[in-house]
Amino acid sequence: MMSPEQISIYVTKFIDVLVDYAPKLVSAFLILFVGIYAIRLINRIITKVMVQRNLDPTLTKFLSDILIWALRILLFVTFISKLGIETSSFVAILGAMGLAVGLSLQGSLSNFAGGMLIIVFKPFKVGDTIEAQGVIATVSEIQIFVTKMLTANNQTVFVPNGALSNGTIINYSMQGERRADLTFAVSYDSDIKKAKEVLLDVLNKNPKVLKKPAPEVFVKNLTTSAVEFSVRPWAKNVNYGVVFSETLENCKTALDEAGISVQPYTLQK
Repeated sequence: MMSPEQISIYVTKFIDVLVDYAPKLVSAFLILFVGIYAIRLINRIITKVMVQRNLDPTLTKFLSDILIWALRILLFVTFISKLGIETSSFVAILGAMGLAVGLSLQGSLSNFAGGMLIIVFKPFKVGDTIEAQGVIATVSEIQIFVTKMLTANNQTVFVPNGALSNGTIINYSMQGERRADLTFAVSYDSDIKKAKEVLLDVLNKNPKVLKKPAPEVFVKNLTTSAVEFSVRPWAKNVNYGVVFSETLENCKTALDEAGISVQPYTLQK
């Protein structure tokens, strides 16, 4: 059991160490709090500058995320250095940890590289409707590791950037215009020329169907039970869904009114 004199000596040493170390501790946490605020301020300013320069929103968000993490790492190293921890040995430890983490997180690194490829080559941007990895949706955000998309039925889908950049991507928004490919099958007893005129008239009367490129109607195939017509209207991307459904409805109605029998057929997208 320690004597009162020994306890007094230990308490005195502890107070001396605390007094000597207190300025470092206070300055370190002061740097930490000021640094966190400064990072937020810098991020707002940089983001504002990029927006004012009309930089691509996708690139703006991506660069902003990288900037934040780089500044956070720099702040952390400065913080521990101010506490008196040797940064050289700490960096060596971080390097070894980074190697171990890198080997265990190869998929994440692949996703990061995929995100960089998407940003550089721009197969799509925020707001585009794409089909990839079995999903058709509108891109709402391109993050460091994943791309966030919103489907037509309001479901949020996260697709890894690695798989996305290495797979096939169909961008429905890039060209601004899109063609709907529909097929109608009519009876052999029907007047083929009349059926073609009726179908083409439906397309020409729809104001949402573009005049250039001109809509097309032609005989696609002669099956054992029906004559198949290919109906191809062009529309702006925003009107594509409406044009597709209106063409189906209006063509069926027009053929019925003309006395032309419509045969069963599996409609194609």
